[in-house]
Amino acid sequence: MLAGIAGPQSFYAQLAAEEIAQPVALPPLPAPVTAQERSEIRSQPGLSRAVQLMGLGLRGEGVREWNYTVAQGRSDSLGERQLLAAAQWACEMEIWDRCIHTSERIKQGGTPAHRYPTPFRREVLDAARAARIDPAYVYGLIRQESRFIIQARSGVGASGLMQLMPATAQWTARKLGISHDPADLHDPAANIKLGVTYLKLALDNFGGSQALAAAAYNAGPGRPRRWRDGATVDAAAWVEGIPFSETRDYVKKVLANSNSYAALLGRPGTLRSRLGSLIGPRTPDGTTPNPDLP
Repeated sequence: MLAGIAGPQSFYAQLAAEEIAQPVALPPLPAPVTAQERSEIRSQPGLSRAVQLMGLGLRGEGVREWNYTVAQGRSDSLGERQLLAAAQWACEMEIWDRCIHTSERIKQGGTPAHRYPTPFRREVLDAARAARIDPAYVYGLIRQESRFIIQARSGVGASGLMQLMPATAQWTARKLGISHDPADLHDPAANIKLGVTYLKLALDNFGGSQALAAAAYNAGPGRPRRWRDGATVDAAAWVEGIPFSETRDYVKKVLANSNSYAALLGRPGTLRSRLGSLIGPRTPDGTTPNPDLP
């Protein structure tokens, strides 16, 4: 049964593969996009319109046009090689969210670097090194938070690559002893520095548990502090028991993303090592949670 669901992409597929000692490896690279495929996809009417709309600042309209064009199930749906060429085009134009979106529709997995792009690499690696945190974990979280859209803004006011709330950004800047202008949240380097610092503070606050820290990043630290009360359980079971469906899905995707990014960055590991073995009322190292963490 586990062999039937084991694979490299999703949370449970990765856990299943590890359970049967099947290495979780990135899918093999497809044949490179040819010059003809490259030319043909750029002349595809729907994608051409999408790119033009986004170039005019009409991002929402462009995204809808792109999504309709790459959607499956129609008689004129794009084939696998066309989707591969479209994903590559989006990546080359640094339209990272459409690059990911399109790559995820390729049944054979597509190109790993399209599905898990690594833009802002210098900023991410520098910030992760300074904070002493795994850059794959940072990339896994950014991919889920913003799909690498610099100007991303949520309905509740979270902004930038790491979707920081203004008050959280200000609090983190004070911890770093630096000045902060709210406009900086749309500057990639500033946003990443603040977001990575906050993520590391959350990680330390939860004894190094990546699952708890991701839950705190999404739902605030107070909720996972409450959710961990009760019996000590397997970490994967704790994740599945998160009462907020949005946070439950978020934690699974961040950790699975992180595991894939680790392989892409040349630091392969296991999802189980990211999860840890058990989650219960106390942090693994016995530290007292910081009540000031927003």
